[in-house]
Amino acid sequence: MNKKALLLASFTIIVWGSSFASIRASLLGGYSAGHLVLTRFLIASLVFILYALWPGTKFQLPRKEDIWKIALLGWIGISVYQLGVTFGEVTVSAGTASMFIASAPIFTAIIAVIALKERLKAIGWIGLGMGFIGIFLITLGTAGSTFTISKGAILLLIAAFATSVFFVFQKPLFKRYKPIELTAYFTWAGTIPFFIFFPGLLEEIQGATLEANLSAIYVGVFPAAIAYATWATALSMANASAVTSMMYTEPVFAIIIAFVWLQELPSLLSVIGGIIAISSVIMVNMVQGMSQKRTKINRTQHLKKRKTNRVGD
Repeated sequence: MNKKALLLASFTIIVWGSSFASIRASLLGGYSAGHLVLTRFLIASLVFILYALWPGTKFQLPRKEDIWKIALLGWIGISVYQLGVTFGEVTVSAGTASMFIASAPIFTAIIAVIALKERLKAIGWIGLGMGFIGIFLITLGTAGSTFTISKGAILLLIAAFATSVFFVFQKPLFKRYKPIELTAYFTWAGTIPFFIFFPGLLEEIQGATLEANLSAIYVGVFPAAIAYATWATALSMANASAVTSMMYTEPVFAIIIAFVWLQELPSLLSVIGGIIAISSVIMVNMVQGMSQKRTKINRTQHLKKRKTNRVGD
């Protein structure tokens, strides 16, 4: 990964790490989950509208054949993901929520095997198995003494799967659009379903605490708008798996910020599950990276051999 992509991805991860505590702060300060997600993405949509209308900005319209693909990815990567995270955090702590989302590369690897026909060796499948054990432990850790799967945990797992689909299938679109253009279109498309929560929005904003409103504005401008754009830029500049691997560190920032801001800590069982899940993701990506490197070396050697044979002829 080049230096610029690394810096952009690092900035994104820190900002996204702070979003979990920000969402919790708004929920605890008077926002309902539906009104919060609409408020955040109305702000994010406005940021991109201002950018698109800024003098000198060139913003290409999507091609006809790409409109439904962009809309579908926006609904999956923005609508489904954000609803899962926001409604999930109603009952799940910020740090635990971040560990669920950090497990997203596990689903990314499975999607790559099924949809992109990528091969995974035995050790890779073992890594995935460990990952699901980790996710199971995180899930149990959200239930306290009842050891039942909470609704919030299910919603966060859906969110992790949705963001995996989003990351895998947006990559080809970077060949035709600038990252910030795609991010804007995804945001606008993903915001539309949130209007179902519009009734009562203004009254809730007025009734929320100052901290809750400031947190909602922060999440709308930074994690929901700027960080999505910097992440898309990093994805367009480097290998998707290398960039996505940065998500392993997100729970660290999320847990620290949630503890300082909200005095929240995930349960010990969730932390153990998170360590297992993230370790398994690192294992899978290392195996895939080594396999890709070996394939490149073999291909290079094969080409050199062919050139040598041609010279000999």
